[in-house]
Amino acid sequence: MIFGRSERAKAPVEPVTLKILVAGGFGVGKTTLVGAVSEIRPLRTEELLTEAGRPVDDTSGVESKHTTTVAMDFGRITLREDLVLYLFGTPGQERFWFMWDELSEGALGAVVLADTRRLEDCFAAIDYFERRSIPFLVGVNCFEGAVRHPGESVRQALDLDDDVPLLLTDARDRESVKEVLVGLVQHAMEYAADRREAVVR
Repeated sequence: MIFGRSERAKAPVEPVTLKILVAGGFGVGKTTLVGAVSEIRPLRTEELLTEAGRPVDDTSGVESKHTTTVAMDFGRITLREDLVLYLFGTPGQERFWFMWDELSEGALGAVVLADTRRLEDCFAAIDYFERRSIPFLVGVNCFEGAVRHPGESVRQALDLDDDVPLLLTDARDRESVKEVLVGLVQHAMEYAADRREAVVR
């Protein structure tokens, strides 16, 4: 029996998988962001904060935080039938930064989460991705009770280049986080196209 084109079963689409990093300071909401948007139960490597770590872990501004990521958070989200993002949340404390090189291998780009009450905590992540020419955007996590600053003021305070996107987000809200991830994918594609064009010239 010969089937018409419309009757033939469609071949399954093999999705493109992209690796995204979620970085930023200690307690900024990286674990929350990955958990809010992941379609699988996120893998978390959290440990309790201890008295022994107090001299090296600055908990000012996040006094209610009792755990910390010691390796990474991992989640997955399907943006389209043909596009799946793997999310890797990096540890925020300086003593775990040695893991960033391993985690950033093969990454399409990164979301740098920022807390306007402790903006200086995301400088290290911004510097890291700038130095390695990894495209990133800044997601300003709008914490309850925190003063809302205009995006342009935050951009100036972080000394961001004009082409680095800055978006307001709520790391607890799935739709808000999806907008940030879509924005990062678009930015990374434009970044790659600009670099190809520069090489051709």
